[in-house]
Amino acid sequence: MLIRVALAAVAGMALMLGGCASTQSVMRYHPEAAAPVAVVWPAPPDVPRYEYVGELVGEDNFQSINEGIATAGTRFLKWLVGLSSNRHVPTVLQRPQGGVVDPAGRVYVTDVSRQAVYVFDEVAGDLQVWDMASASERFLAPIGVVLGANDEVWVADAELKAVIRLDADGKPLGKIGLDQLTRPTGLARDAERGRLYVADTHSHDIKVFDDSGVLLATLGRRGEAPGEFNSPTYLAFAQDRLYVSDTLNARVQVLSTEGEALAVFGERGVFVGDMPRPKGVSVDKDGNIYVVETYFDYLLIFNAKGELLLPLGGTGSNIGEFYLPAGVWTDHRDRVYIADSFNGRVVIIQFLRGGHERQATTS
Repeated sequence: MLIRVALAAVAGMALMLGGCASTQSVMRYHPEAAAPVAVVWPAPPDVPRYEYVGELVGEDNFQSINEGIATAGTRFLKWLVGLSSNRHVPTVLQRPQGGVVDPAGRVYVTDVSRQAVYVFDEVAGDLQVWDMASASERFLAPIGVVLGANDEVWVADAELKAVIRLDADGKPLGKIGLDQLTRPTGLARDAERGRLYVADTHSHDIKVFDDSGVLLATLGRRGEAPGEFNSPTYLAFAQDRLYVSDTLNARVQVLSTEGEALAVFGERGVFVGDMPRPKGVSVDKDGNIYVVETYFDYLLIFNAKGELLLPLGGTGSNIGEFYLPAGVWTDHRDRVYIADSFNGRVVIIQFLRGGHERQATTS
């Protein structure tokens, strides 16, 4: 009886303390470290061009801030009386594939294992998981994701054979490419012209839709000549050019908006900078081209001419290492995001623009 009374008293105290506090969350890029780790590439004495920002892994990126008199003691009291459960399974990235960042800084990440889109909202301090492709159908294999028209988010699902339209809250609005796509993977959008480019991997071509979902054109066919493809995967659109990871041709192709081959670079090989299995591709504001080389677990950085500037990576789970990376994308803050698939994380690095212009890399 004495034990029951004591526990009841403690429970009342915990509830009273908890009720006196309001809670909000902030997003951290270093979920396991009290302070960021200073890592740059290339290493000194060379001028640094990139700096490690941190990583996104899931709910561990969000830290609660208690306002009022709630303290760690409150959490202890709740644990003592059984108000906290050890059975909680955290929401974490499993096999991230692709991503995009909107103007407000929200990071959308597709996860083919979780069969969902994760939304990391730094401003709201909130993590959402969108797993519905329609009112009655879940995502099966979400890969590519882009910002669509009217503040929508568009997701390529390779198994559903369509591009799923979602509103800004993740509500399904419809599909693009039904009965026209065989295995859609990478997406890119020309916002000025209202065109959506879809890498149709099993058809070995790029299909072009308008913003209403009407098929406008099909670019390329299976082959090895410029403008032809062998299992294209990821796409990027920048400065009126379409960048295609021509994966089984071991190269990246640069096309005009109408599909004319403007440049081709990359080849099979065993040296750093070769591309036996290129996947993610992206371009920053300076025209630097980022290519994920998934066979050797590298991020390869090229200039606009396709000349190798810097390799970053190697197999592993430490900072600067990857394990079967997939997509890569950039944002308005000159940050580069790498979907480090089998490490279950998105690694973020900051482009330092020659080492002269530095932006804050901690949050």
